Amino acid sequence: MSTAKKYTKRPIEITAMRVEKPYKRVAEWCGGTIITEDGRAFHCILIETLEGKMEARVGDYVIRGIEGEFYPCRPDIFERTYVLKGKSE
Repeated sequence: MSTAKKYTKRPIEITAMRVEKPYKRVAEWCGGTIITEDGRAFHCILIETLEGKMEARVGDYVIRGIEGEFYPCRPDIFERTYVLKGKSE
């Protein structure tokens, strides 16, 4: 019979960019597509992830994972999970 056990995430290094101006720089880095509202105002960057297409909005982080895959992450989760390399908490 299987029982629940506690695990700790292995320390891994990721690369990330925050979605902020210039949005084109973030979209080019992750191969995403800029989506606009009414053809002018920025709405999000559409990213092809391993789970399908996902939106990265202003303030979100786009993470490149250990296999080179990209995915968006909300800032509250990112800030609880990651710390800038070389910076102590």
